[in-house]
Amino acid sequence: MDVFQNPAAGVVGDGVFGPETREPAAVHSALPGYAATPLVSCPSLARRLGVASVLVKDEASRLGLPSFKILGASWATLREIGRAWLAEDPAPTGDLDLLRERLAGLPGRRRLVAATDGNHGRGVARMARLLGLECEILLPEGSAQARLDGISSEGATVLVVPGDYDDAVAAAARYAAPDTLVISDTSWPGYDLVPREVVRGYSTMFFEIDDQLAAQGWAAPTVVALQAGVGAFAAAGLRHYRATDTATRTVLVEPDRAACLLASARAGGPVAVPGPHLSSMAGLNCGAPSPLAWPVVAAGTDVFVAIGDQAAEEAMRALAAEGIAAGESGAASLGGLLAVVEDGTDEQRAALGLTPASRVLLVNTEGVTDPVNYRRATGLEVAAVG
Repeated sequence: MDVFQNPAAGVVGDGVFGPETREPAAVHSALPGYAATPLVSCPSLARRLGVASVLVKDEASRLGLPSFKILGASWATLREIGRAWLAEDPAPTGDLDLLRERLAGLPGRRRLVAATDGNHGRGVARMARLLGLECEILLPEGSAQARLDGISSEGATVLVVPGDYDDAVAAAARYAAPDTLVISDTSWPGYDLVPREVVRGYSTMFFEIDDQLAAQGWAAPTVVALQAGVGAFAAAGLRHYRATDTATRTVLVEPDRAACLLASARAGGPVAVPGPHLSSMAGLNCGAPSPLAWPVVAAGTDVFVAIGDQAAEEAMRALAAEGIAAGESGAASLGGLLAVVEDGTDEQRAALGLTPASRVLLVNTEGVTDPVNYRRATGLEVAAVG
């Protein structure tokens, strides 16, 4: 475990993403199968962390998929289709039937391409299927068969790329063409419009949390822990909770074998960490920060925590006891807090800012996408949880 307290932490402002709005939420609410995901109170986790409350936003089922990633994938796909193929730049609507008809009238083949560790790619593949488009999804070698099968079930062509996630991203970038849109959740020089929209799309989840807190009469969180790969999801959360003040303590959790954001914070600028990136937290196995997300992550994160797979697995078991089926990446934020509270030094525990009055917010960003590993880590079948 590694812990780094960020001396540069402050507010993030509007930054490159602009002010947060509910436009993506309005579009998501019109998509087939939309419903707000649960916000679950977990008293046993609160006792274990020594805080007043722990709330978990459970994204194990979002728009029919086992991850929040469809929020960013859908919004970004609709925005990019409008911009690149339909010569439009207003906010899209959720009327997919109308859009599918318009796309069918365009000349030639049309396809979507994405690199993924699993969940983002499946979200892009789902959008391609709903819109009648071809789709190719690139995954790094060593990806779990269940994740490949999930993407294939959406009708996409799955290609396994030698190397790690960053190699898959580089390979996907080469597909860009007038008839092919690359829908990536990380940026690179000359490519930032789509990943910007991915982050904006994630805002729906955080507005749902606001609404659910208000409906239950629960106070806002005082500590928010976010897991991170390239930093897109973390940037979305930091936009929401650290836009104008530092009242909310923020903790960012990564795998210790791919802790590129912690390494970058410690170095004072973005750096890549060498592979191989072999953590079971597949959705977080990223060796380089997104250049687009990095300034927000650097400005808004109070504490960076890197954990091993055992910490994530302990969190999976703890969440299962609360009736929440979480995959390795989904459990990572809790894994980081538990590791520091139970195994860290006094200085590391103090950095988290947890007190008996703290109200902690976590997000289970994915359900069980690798049932074989879940069974090994928890001793449970997914159907037995909940």
